[in-house]
Amino acid sequence: MDLSTYNHSFSFKNKIGRFLWNITSPILFNLFASRLFKKWRVLVLKCFGAKIEWSSHVYASVKIWAPWNLEIGVNSSIGPKVNCYNQGKIVIGSNSIISQKTSLCASSHDYKLKNFPLILKPISIGDGVWIASEAFIGPGIHIGNRVVIAARAVVIKNVEENTIVGGNPAKFIKYRNIE
Repeated sequence: MDLSTYNHSFSFKNKIGRFLWNITSPILFNLFASRLFKKWRVLVLKCFGAKIEWSSHVYASVKIWAPWNLEIGVNSSIGPKVNCYNQGKIVIGSNSIISQKTSLCASSHDYKLKNFPLILKPISIGDGVWIASEAFIGPGIHIGNRVVIAARAVVIKNVEENTIVGGNPAKFIKYRNIE
């Protein structure tokens, strides 16, 4: 491996957006921690290009790499201290819960190439999903509708809808039957 030839591929516009987000989010987003400011945080995210519904709830302690790469459906929630490392796009469906301290990682590196280039791999999370605390969702993962990801699970393969998975790596536990 020769990292002296490493070259990131982000545009100038992306770099300016990240700079502005990094200097303003601690003041405009993180300081307004009360539930009373839920819609304020949605507004700030919308101003930075996120596609987010007004009924969604993003906690003030969430770490978001690029709001413009984030899409959140109706009534969904991103819990406290979630790491949303969205160099690549992350789409979260409606009525889904991303619990505290979960990591969503939408990029990786091509370890087969000498210069170890960055690869953006979007994550899609369906409707009615619950990702329990401290789970890790890897790059390029698709999680189907009505899935439960157990606490501390490491998801490195796509998850079929109506299932419950857990473990490291996450494995099928059982089907989810909703009454």
